[in-house]
Amino acid sequence: MKLSRRRFLQLAAGAAALPAVSRVAWAQTYPTRSVRLVVAAAPGTAPDILARLMGQWLSERIGQPFVIDNRPGAGGNIGTEAVVKAAPDGYTLLLVGTQNAINATLFNKLNFNFIRDIAPVAGIIRQPLIMLVNPSFPAKTVPEFIAYAKANPGKISMASAGSGSSLHVAGELFKMMAGVDMVHVPYRGSPSALTDLLGGQVQMMFGSVVASIKYIRSGKLRALAVTTSKRLEALPDIPAVGEFVPGYEATGFFGVGAPKNTPAAIIERLKKEVNAGLADPKIKARLADLDGTELPGSPAEFGKLIAAETEKWAKVVKFSGAKVD
Repeated sequence: MKLSRRRFLQLAAGAAALPAVSRVAWAQTYPTRSVRLVVAAAPGTAPDILARLMGQWLSERIGQPFVIDNRPGAGGNIGTEAVVKAAPDGYTLLLVGTQNAINATLFNKLNFNFIRDIAPVAGIIRQPLIMLVNPSFPAKTVPEFIAYAKANPGKISMASAGSGSSLHVAGELFKMMAGVDMVHVPYRGSPSALTDLLGGQVQMMFGSVVASIKYIRSGKLRALAVTTSKRLEALPDIPAVGEFVPGYEATGFFGVGAPKNTPAAIIERLKKEVNAGLADPKIKARLADLDGTELPGSPAEFGKLIAAETEKWAKVVKFSGAKVD
């Protein structure tokens, strides 16, 4: 039987539409089984705690388990690559963080392009750092610190959680914008760096508010400034670095990502539920305990943040000369 051209085109159009229809129907029933949320960090770390908090919320809201899969190593690249290679079906997700933005420039060779290969789903939190010195250090304010650093170039030791870590690049951004020279001392993790700062083996570091707050309150560490654009409600007496170094801001971020080509309807569902969590008083209180502020918004807005942070830290990594092979 010979088909007319019109009938042939109608049948062809109908056949082409079938995959799209099936994808929509599939997304409407998602998820039908457990979802894996990959965390490129070890259990018990801040990213892990955050992922478990959000995973529990999503499990309760959606009705399927969100299982935390810790994949530490290679600065977070092992876990990230596992998600890049996963099927784009919504059943493998990634806890996206600042380190992903830094790694894009820090590593010479990656088997993926983060911005191209991971689809943004939703932001969760932004977290500040805090500029700390040992109490024996002569400067008590940021202006005094800058003056001392300029008078003693290369004589201040700056600890960090490792080359290319968020603590390191926060310090390098300060060096770049304040025009000071400090010697970077990388450690294998922030606890070791903090221990040596407390002991006076190093003189300063940019650290976590959560990890350092008890030492600040007990007088064992001196806080000079927070790295947010304005003062923190929890620490109103501590100024922001930006009050003295205009434009300075160094905050961490976390959110959820998925493999590229994940159906838009699935991403929309996940975004909706994550944002609902950020509006929940109990979740807001837990995020406040982590010294974070909620980061609600659309996938497009989260994507813009990732792109902006990647560009920002690329300049700092290049300035510092840091590289990890």
